[in-house]
Amino acid sequence: MTGGISWFWGLLAQAAHGGGAEQDVSAAWNAHMLEEVADAHHFSVPFLGIEQDLPLWPPLHVGSLTVDLSPTKHVIWLLIAATLCALTMVWVARRTRARAAQRAPTGLANVIEAFVIYLRDEVAMRNIGKGGERYVPFVLTVFFFILFMNLLGLVPFGATATGNISVTAALALLSLLVIEIGGLLHLGPGRYLRTIVYVPEGLRWYMQIPMAIVMTPVEAMAKLARIFALAIRLFANMTAGHFVILALVGLIFIAGASAGSIKYVIWIGPVLMAVAIMLLEMFVALLQAYIFTMLTSVFIGLVRHPH
Repeated sequence: MTGGISWFWGLLAQAAHGGGAEQDVSAAWNAHMLEEVADAHHFSVPFLGIEQDLPLWPPLHVGSLTVDLSPTKHVIWLLIAATLCALTMVWVARRTRARAAQRAPTGLANVIEAFVIYLRDEVAMRNIGKGGERYVPFVLTVFFFILFMNLLGLVPFGATATGNISVTAALALLSLLVIEIGGLLHLGPGRYLRTIVYVPEGLRWYMQIPMAIVMTPVEAMAKLARIFALAIRLFANMTAGHFVILALVGLIFIAGASAGSIKYVIWIGPVLMAVAIMLLEMFVALLQAYIFTMLTSVFIGLVRHPH
């Protein structure tokens, strides 16, 4: 989006001087809302002077099939989140290790350590049970990676990678693989098969086969439903919050396009509400990372300890 920042300030000036009809400003802002939330083939950080049109390289042609592997806006912000997350964790680990023999960590290292201990004891171990220590690195990685992606969406001109259903679906699929493969290795093929081919105890032998035929697809669908439960919840919550903020900001432009001096008073309400929703979004970013991690731990525990 070359000149995107110029478009933003241009619309602001137009609204401030009443240079456009309300419906024109509203239509322009609605289009801008969709552009900001949706994925796109451009990447820009105006404050740093970065403006790059995507794709970075042409798509691959395999016979009649065209595969575009060039990164998009959300992919770039996902990589930024991964890099910042890795650098932060390495820095905290070294800082904590260096001060371990002297005194307790302080500042950011202390905050990260508190999160790590809580997620290890109250999320992973409590929900997975015996053997849960093997999954603690995965649980911690999922939590902090999602948290960084969520928070980067609140940075001016940033993008929320978790507002892309493809990203959340990939995270959910990865969690499902860890859940099911971990359950298979822990239970063994025979016991794991019983979590899919479900037959209630106490049935007579001639009722077991019909019940297995009916219940097996249901149990298989229940396992697949975990992907949708994880992916859609994260995607919907992060996208909805951004739409609310952008809608409130859009009221400023619509009010600016109206006639009369009252438009200068109307601006106050949307600004205050947008700030309040932005503060709420910071809590939602943390909450959604926690919920995704909690549900993943619960699902791992359910497979490892079937009832």
